[in-house]
Amino acid sequence: MLSWSSVAFWEPFEDGFANGEELTPAEEAAAKEAAESKGVVKFGWVKGVLVRCMLNIWGVMLFIRMSWIVGQAGIVLSCVIVLMATVVTTITGLSTSAIATNGFVRGGGAYYLISRSLGPEFGGSIGLIFAFANAVAVAMYVVGFAETVVELLVSMDALMTDQINDIRIIGTITIILLLGISAQIFLLVILVTAICNYFIGSFIPFQSKESKGFFGYKAEIMMENMGPDFRGETFFSVFAIFFPAATGILAGANISGDLADPQLAIPRGTLLAILITGIVYLGVAISTGSCIVRDATSNNVTSGQFFNCSDAACKFGYDFSSCKASAESASKSSCEYGLHNDFQVMSVVSGFGPLITAGIFSATLSSALASLVSAPKVFQALCKDNIYPGLGMFAKGYGKNNEPLRGYILTFCIGLAFILIAELNVIAPIISNFFLASYALINFSVFHASLANSPGWRPSFKYYNMWVSLAGAVLCCVVMFVINWWAALLTNVIVLALYIYVSYKKPDVNWGSSTQALTYHQALTHSLQLSGVEDHIKNFRPQCLVMTGYPNSRPALLHLVHAFTKNVGLMICGHVRTTSRRPNFKDLANDQIRYQRWLLKNETKAFYTPVFAEDLRQGSQYLMQASGLGRLKPNTLVIGFKNNWRDGDMRDVETYINLIHDAFDFQYGAVVIRLKEGLDVSHIQGQDDLLSSQEKTSGMKDVIVSIDMSKDSDGDSSKLSSKATTAQNSPAIQKDKKSPTVPLNLADQRLLEASQQFLRKQGKGTVDVWWLFDDGGLTLLIPYLLTNKKRWKDCKIRVFIGGKINRIDHDRRAMATLLSKFRIDFSDINVLGDINTKPKKENIVEDDSSLCHTPTQSVVAFEEMIEPYKLKEDDMEQEAAERLKAEEPWRITDNELELYRAKEHAPGEEGGSVQCTLHVLAGHPVQGPSPDPPGPWQPSERPDLLLLKFCCLLDHHMNHCHRKKNPGWCNPTVELM
Repeated sequence: MLSWSSVAFWEPFEDGFANGEELTPAEEAAAKEAAESKGVVKFGWVKGVLVRCMLNIWGVMLFIRMSWIVGQAGIVLSCVIVLMATVVTTITGLSTSAIATNGFVRGGGAYYLISRSLGPEFGGSIGLIFAFANAVAVAMYVVGFAETVVELLVSMDALMTDQINDIRIIGTITIILLLGISAQIFLLVILVTAICNYFIGSFIPFQSKESKGFFGYKAEIMMENMGPDFRGETFFSVFAIFFPAATGILAGANISGDLADPQLAIPRGTLLAILITGIVYLGVAISTGSCIVRDATSNNVTSGQFFNCSDAACKFGYDFSSCKASAESASKSSCEYGLHNDFQVMSVVSGFGPLITAGIFSATLSSALASLVSAPKVFQALCKDNIYPGLGMFAKGYGKNNEPLRGYILTFCIGLAFILIAELNVIAPIISNFFLASYALINFSVFHASLANSPGWRPSFKYYNMWVSLAGAVLCCVVMFVINWWAALLTNVIVLALYIYVSYKKPDVNWGSSTQALTYHQALTHSLQLSGVEDHIKNFRPQCLVMTGYPNSRPALLHLVHAFTKNVGLMICGHVRTTSRRPNFKDLANDQIRYQRWLLKNETKAFYTPVFAEDLRQGSQYLMQASGLGRLKPNTLVIGFKNNWRDGDMRDVETYINLIHDAFDFQYGAVVIRLKEGLDVSHIQGQDDLLSSQEKTSGMKDVIVSIDMSKDSDGDSSKLSSKATTAQNSPAIQKDKKSPTVPLNLADQRLLEASQQFLRKQGKGTVDVWWLFDDGGLTLLIPYLLTNKKRWKDCKIRVFIGGKINRIDHDRRAMATLLSKFRIDFSDINVLGDINTKPKKENIVEDDSSLCHTPTQSVVAFEEMIEPYKLKEDDMEQEAAERLKAEEPWRITDNELELYRAKEHAPGEEGGSVQCTLHVLAGHPVQGPSPDPPGPWQPSERPDLLLLKFCCLLDHHMNHCHRKKNPGWCNPTVELM
């Protein structure tokens, strides 16, 4: 039996919980209890969702456009139009229910649902336009109400000024009054009464109404109106006119923060509202098509006066055939009644006409009121997340219910501005497309979350399907273009622009979106697929394990390796930490998170991997064995050159050398990077700020920084020089304000300058490749990758090869052929004809501090250099020699010296650099010309060891070279030996 336990650590936030965090049941209960204790008013599913959705869906379309749609499309196609819209809204309702029941739902409605599912990019873009669409929808509904009032004033000849200005006046007064109205139940009662009034009236025929086209339910009228009779319209244009009536299903979800139980209220209220309103729309379509003819004149014209009458009305003693003739001839018709001609035909049918007018007022005002409440709530949630800087002032709430008063004022201003236009025929399609874009993304969110197969996606609402949600998203996109293609394009452009903006800003939020889950799922799937693919020489890329310690401890090492691995290969910053105390793994995990964020913040595409170990070698072995995943494993070890190898502890030197041998044993390539100034800047506390200021200002004369004088037993064994770093003096971790400030010495200033040299454009320099023998591998690959980068594009590759004096031209042509085969551009090939000649004594450099050397000048007195490290077993007894060898295994025996003597004088082997083929390429040797066959000492399958030596890159180095009157060797140079 297995048992699992977990401990959660969280920090308090202003509202009690982290924004967007999914709450546990205990935390959710605590939040509810806290809200109740403050007297916050919460709505149930009836008043909060069902009533709001029905009020928003039952708009003016029900009373003044539904009968016209039946006249154009007929009963059958009208039902198809209603069902199509209902299918789209039902699928969206199912998707909304699934998202709403997958965790704690806070305020924000559609924005909250989309942002927490797809992430801030989609949520931020949709949230802004959705809030704006709701604000403009207020104006649209208010103008609809004002137009109806103005029509009544016209009929009574009571206009105040003219129709346009009267709409503006009435609309302004109406939106002001709406700010103080909260009578949704009352409006719903009026609306339901008006609908019932129509259906009751349809069963009570009056003789006086027959001339206006109403005859009661007749089979003849129903059969005549069954088919379409499009007059200047098409099926899709009629559908485009009707669909905005269905865009109110999120009215309840938009106030999710004010619901007592959003997980219960949103599914139940939304789906029931869609069902009830859909049935009513279908009932009105069938009813109007069964009792009202398409055309009527209101005159008592009997069929006895005409002999060619064939319409259904003719059977009841009326002949309205002249109306159809007028419509076909496009002449002005005297027919003012019927489904085609009278938008107020439902008032004619109803038992009490003024009640239909009251229903129109109720429908428009309720829709306007729902939008007036929704827009500020959505906008407040968007501003709380700080997706768009500068909008934070609208996040503040007031009162017990945290009402967004500033958002109400903004919505009022936007609505009033569009009301003053008094003509929204162009704006209305854009609003519908904004709503449809939201519906499409809600459906896509469910599909995306299901596709990601995240364990966190487990909604309690089970009646959804990922493929149905995908179909719903596609349908929403299709409907957008059906309604208005240019408005759909405009909507997509706005969403894309906002998406790009939010992606560029990269808001610091983590909502556990399905985008993250799918990214993980795809990465895992592709990693497994990649593991089943054999390596091939064409796909080889350097995947580097860089021994940086803390990533900002050796900036030059980090920047150079990142220059040739960015978007090309894997880069892992390895860090071996040693401690005399018990390892603190919690701190190690925190450091891993902190420095990974540091790498991301500095746009360095790398991973930080720290380990605890007894010493550097053991930790490096851990990293080389365990770093990476599948094929995404390092194949190259990158370390810094140990500048103090002559003066330091020989055990540290032994560890350093064994580290390289371990890399060979693990079939790694080895790259050693050397800077004269050194690589480690960790002893300079606060160097991050100093380096950033260096990039902005040049020529600093007096630099003051904090030098950490403290010591700690928790060491950093990844240091490859004599300087040590601790957790306390690690840059970017802590800044001790009490540490003494002292001016930087000249060496540290030069060190800081050198550490940033690979962030600058390199200029027209050269990358010198010392081609020791024909082996392929990293020797040519790294220069090629470097010169492909923007900062290195002006640098040229210059190749040096060993050869013989009597065949220099042949060797140069052979190397040029090989480089052409490798498709590598080069500027020059230099053949060193005297490479096999032993150095003369006068060419041996006594001062190794010189920066600008030729290959021959780089030779040191090998015998003198290794003299202190010889075992000298001939000068002591065998037992003493063996004991000394065991105590100091780095001692060089005479046998080892003889074994490598041939290697010392091998072609191109001056300076002691070992050059071998990369193991990955060893199975696929490069076939090409070679100046000389490799000697017998060449290993058959060993990784590369590259020594990257950087010369003359700093200004004072350049001046030194020019003073030596040798500019040919003093160009900015990277030497690969």
